[in-house]
Amino acid sequence: MALDDYRIESFAHEGITHDVYRRGVGPCVLVAAEIPGITPKVTEFADRLVALGLSVAMPSMFGTPGAEATLPRAIRVIGRACVSKEFHCLAKRDSAPATAWLRALARRLHADHGGPGIGFVGMCFTGGFGLAMMLDDVVIAPVLSQPSQPFPVGAARRASVGLSDDEFHAVTERIEQGCPVLGLRFTSDNAVPPERFETLRRVLGDNFVGVEITSPDPDLGIPKNAHSVLTEHLVDEPGHPTRQALDQVLDFLTDRLIGT
Repeated sequence: MALDDYRIESFAHEGITHDVYRRGVGPCVLVAAEIPGITPKVTEFADRLVALGLSVAMPSMFGTPGAEATLPRAIRVIGRACVSKEFHCLAKRDSAPATAWLRALARRLHADHGGPGIGFVGMCFTGGFGLAMMLDDVVIAPVLSQPSQPFPVGAARRASVGLSDDEFHAVTERIEQGCPVLGLRFTSDNAVPPERFETLRRVLGDNFVGVEITSPDPDLGIPKNAHSVLTEHLVDEPGHPTRQALDQVLDFLTDRLIGT
């Protein structure tokens, strides 16, 4: 039911084809879902963007659109994604082929919807893709929510942002020209180690806005395994740290894409 208001279009680029769920008018935000896919909570986040006057595009790159997020489903989906040629789950100095497909989609969305550029929100498995998206000028509002790739196996991968040196240099140049990056994580989230945000702060300086929510926090209902800032572990109550993080994301996207 959550996806009933979305139209489905197929998009193909360089041999990769996925369905894209689209809704709304105005400048577009490309929402790349977390594992296990476009869940009701991911759609709920997208609906908030539409309510603010933005359009949304959600590519279905894995999983079953509309299905609830469960641990067994997540395990099955991540197992398939890890062996897919689209995703480089362990590559610490190379962006995934999926990001080239996403950048092509972003160019199409910008042509369709206009505006100053495209917003991008990556979550978990796709969280770090926001940096690679900036290799194209059309992406002007990148959000990295719990960027979990490359998988943090070993010190080098814990600190890696999943780009080659040349790619990271190109992204840094864009950011220095006035394109900030917003990142989100829970402090106890082992999938998104603090070293990754330290790399971003060291290289990008004040142009990287890192939002780190203390976890666990039993008084606020934040468990030790909290991971999904904008969806599954969002506590939608005014003043709650996760709601403040959500509001910061919404403000960031509307300011960059619509204006104050």
